[in-house]
Amino acid sequence: MKIAYLDCFSGISGDMFLGALLDSGFSFDELAERLATLPLKGFRLEAVHEGRKHIFGTRFVVILEDVKQPARGLREIREIIKKSEFTDTVKTKSIQIFENLARVEGAVHNLPADEVHFHEIGAVDSIIDIVGAVYGIERLGIQALLVSPLPLGSGFVGSSHGRLPLPAPATAALLKDIPVFDSGLTYEMVTPTGAALVKGLAESFGQMPPMVIHDIGYGVGKRDLPDRPNLARILIGEQGEETTGDTVVILETNLDDNSPEILGYLMERLFDAGGLDVVFLPVQMKKGRPGVQIQVIGRPDKKDILMEILFKESTTLGIRFRYSQRKVLTRSLEEVESPWGKIKVKKSVDSDGSPFFLPEYEVCREIALRNNLPLQEIFSWVMGLI
Repeated sequence: MKIAYLDCFSGISGDMFLGALLDSGFSFDELAERLATLPLKGFRLEAVHEGRKHIFGTRFVVILEDVKQPARGLREIREIIKKSEFTDTVKTKSIQIFENLARVEGAVHNLPADEVHFHEIGAVDSIIDIVGAVYGIERLGIQALLVSPLPLGSGFVGSSHGRLPLPAPATAALLKDIPVFDSGLTYEMVTPTGAALVKGLAESFGQMPPMVIHDIGYGVGKRDLPDRPNLARILIGEQGEETTGDTVVILETNLDDNSPEILGYLMERLFDAGGLDVVFLPVQMKKGRPGVQIQVIGRPDKKDILMEILFKESTTLGIRFRYSQRKVLTRSLEEVESPWGKIKVKKSVDSDGSPFFLPEYEVCREIALRNNLPLQEIFSWVMGLI
């Protein structure tokens, strides 16, 4: 599978994202030709070879001509994208990204999403950056995008609403459930457009996954930074089909005053809400009290709902959480012939590429009860499949 890892060691913006794609081999002429189908006026595009701290890459530039641009709302942006000659997939994903932007901007300014009039975000260069980046991912054949944790700056930035704290309110809202850290710099390291793109396109966030790298591209940022090259790096390559990697959130809390009956119900609620795994571990707590540690593994976008269930359905007053990478074997559900008729089993592929089978508990339980057979006999038959 073709994947890409976006290494945002100096943050991310829309032009840096698109510059990295161009530097990795995406055709500028093809991009410019397709972007010309957007019903927009008063701009021209450049791709400039520039360096930052002696590392060179591509700086993507949208040059605005002396044409007055209107303030655009979500309705206008939808129409602009729909009238272009991109694929339906690119149009749909681009509109979704703008809808996310409108939603967070509306929440910040206490307005419905459709009533938000963008200024910086609705500008020509932001429309081009977002649509162009979505198109670039499609044209390069990238099936999964993974992104590093994002460095954030501090201080203030100017906007049409006056001076705003960094990260800008819309950026902060978009980065919910995404791992971030303080860059130590008083610059805008992640722009709203950059945040919207990684939020809308990334499959997961974290460390670089195992992959065979084929292409590397550097997107050049506008300014020079004092302590690092202002670049976004994309690494494009292949990931073996036998394993995949993703990011999960791990929630933990310790309890010494919850009824076991309540804990059983809590586990059910957590699984129903999308928990990937729920574990109860015995622990010795303060004053010699026996207790239980609850550990929940879930996808990052489920963090808040899983936390809410823990708070509501247990006596905890605090929950620890962290993000972690995991590596999982590819698996699928298949139907096979058995001495008891057709049954469903789990098929997985080992790290050396060889397949193996695992039993589905409920399926095997039903066969064992129906035929008055030991459950382990059904399990052994399934695990002996080749």
